[in-house]
Amino acid sequence: MRILIVLLALAGAVVSGLALQVHFSTETQPCSINERWDCGIVNHSSYAEVAHIPVAAIGIAGYLLLAVLAGLKRRGLLLTAAVAGLAIALYFTSIEARILRVWCLYCVISQGIIAAIALLALVNILRKREG
Repeated sequence: MRILIVLLALAGAVVSGLALQVHFSTETQPCSINERWDCGIVNHSSYAEVAHIPVAAIGIAGYLLLAVLAGLKRRGLLLTAAVAGLAIALYFTSIEARILRVWCLYCVISQGIIAAIALLALVNILRKREG
C-alpha cells in the first residue's frame, strides 16, 4: 500500500508541476476548456499564491513530503500530513466553487489524488492496528 501512496504522491507532484507551469505562463493552456474550466484564470488569481509562494509549488513540496513519509513507513505522520493536505485542497476547491466560479482541471485532479492518499493512509493505519 505504501508503494501505491508513493506513486500517487509522485503523480500529485507532476499535476502540481503542470499547474505551476500555468501559473508562470501567459499563453493559453490546454486545460483552458471554456468559461467554467480554465486553469489560467484560477492560477493567475490572487488566491493562487500564499505569501508570494505559488500554491502549486506548495503542492509539489507537500506531495514530495507525502512520498518520503510513505517510503519511510511513517504511518502516523503520513496520515497527519495527508489529512492536512486534504483540508488545504478542500479550502482551495471551495474558493474555485464559491468565489472564482471557475474550475482548474489540474486542481480537481490534485483534489482526487490527495483524497485517495488520505484514504489510503487511514486504511494503512487501521490495517496496522488490526495486524
